[in-house]
Order: sequence, then structure tokens, then C-alpha cells
Amino acid sequence: MEYILKIILLCSVFIIPGLNISYAETTKNQDEILKLADLSRGSGTGLEWTIKIESIEGGKEQKNTLKLKTSNFNSLVEFLSPAKVKGRKLLMRDRNMWFVKPGLSKPVPISPRQKLLGGASNGDIASTNYAGDYAITKFNEDADYNNHPCFLFDLKANNKKVTYDRIRYWVSKEKFVGVKAEFYTISGKLFKTATFEYNNRIKLKNESRLFISIMIITNAVFKNDITTMHYSKIKIKKIPNSTFNLNLLMK
Repeated sequence: MEYILKIILLCSVFIIPGLNISYAETTKNQDEILKLADLSRGSGTGLEWTIKIESIEGGKEQKNTLKLKTSNFNSLVEFLSPAKVKGRKLLMRDRNMWFVKPGLSKPVPISPRQKLLGGASNGDIASTNYAGDYAITKFNEDADYNNHPCFLFDLKANNKKVTYDRIRYWVSKEKFVGVKAEFYTISGKLFKTATFEYNNRIKLKNESRLFISIMIITNAVFKNDITTMHYSKIKIKKIPNSTFNLNLLMK
């Protein structure tokens, strides 16, 4: 009887939103699952949103407010507050990143891996493209996070321009959004973790989709060092290509 039940469960059809695949076929569609999770973190479509970052590091608290515009994995970040950083910008285009601020004569090339504020790296605030930037080295379709069934991906960077060398990434089976990530150095050392909440919604192709509302980053060694990123004012809009023109940013 137990064997028959297992067969029934394996043969049952579980449709992923936007994909006509069954649960039994998910191991053949791992990239599609990642792409769905990426959509809920700003992947692909033209979007604009605001991020408020609150960081506690070594007992010291810092806050920043940013506005982000993204389209086709290009991102422009504008610093809104505090006053001392207002007017600064980060541009990510084709996996390259530059820093611009008033008074600079030319843009400064930077890495997505560089620290932005607290536990947040420059790349953490850009749109997510795990499906394109990482190779799946392991996949577990029977994982768990906080008693919720998940797919667990082990991801390895495709190139040195991405934010992390290796990521373990839990994606909810029910909602197809990333709920937890562990970030590792090239030597295999865990150095921070992140959890995600999705209390925002956007409409893509006439379908309502969950969108990230909070990302909490915790230092793996100093547990009290925590960075919280709040996402709000999400708008779907056409972002002109000129937005990501480095020469225009310097004018």
C-alpha cells in the first residue's frame, strides 16, 4: 500500500505558474524554477523600486535609502539619503559595475562583491539573475526550510564578475520564490546567510506575482551583525536604454 501511494504521488501533476511541467519533471526544468524565483527579485522586466537599508555592524547602526531602476539585468542605483551620499550612483551593465558621484571626473570601475553597507554587497541591490550567472552543481527536490517543502540548489558562479562564488539556495515549492540563501567564499567558507520575505506583488503578463519585500543578511561569524533591506514603491515601467549609458551619467 505504501509503495502504491508513493507511485501516485510521483505521478500526480503539479503545475508551476507560467510553466506547463509536472512535479515529476521538475528535475529536468531546474533552470526554469530558478528563473521564476529570479522574477520575484527583479529579473528581466523593466522595474523601479526603493530600498531602505538598515545595518547593525559592530554595534553601530547605519541607514541608507536607494532608488533602483532595472531592465534586462542592467541596473542603475541612485542614493537618496543620508545627505552625505545623496547623488551617488552605481551602474551595472553586462555584469560590469561603476561608481559615480558628484565631483568625480570619470566613473570608477567597482566589483559587485565590494561591500556597500553592513552585510550588503554592491551586487545584492541589483536585479537577480541566478539562472544566468550560476551553474547548478547539485539539486535536491526534497529539501525543507522552516517546515516548508523546498527545492535546494547548489550554485557555482559562471564567471568572476558575479557577487558570490557559491550559493546554496532554497526555493519554495509552493510559491516558487527564494526563501533562504547561504553565501560561500571560493575556499568553501560560509560567510553570510540571507532570508527573504515577499509581501509585495507585481503583475507580469496578466499574472499577479509575489515580489520581494524584505531581505535580511546575517554575518555567519558575528551573528549580531545584521543588515535588513526593505523593498517598496515597486513599479513596472519601461526604462529607456539611455538610463544605463555611462557617458550620460557623467553629464
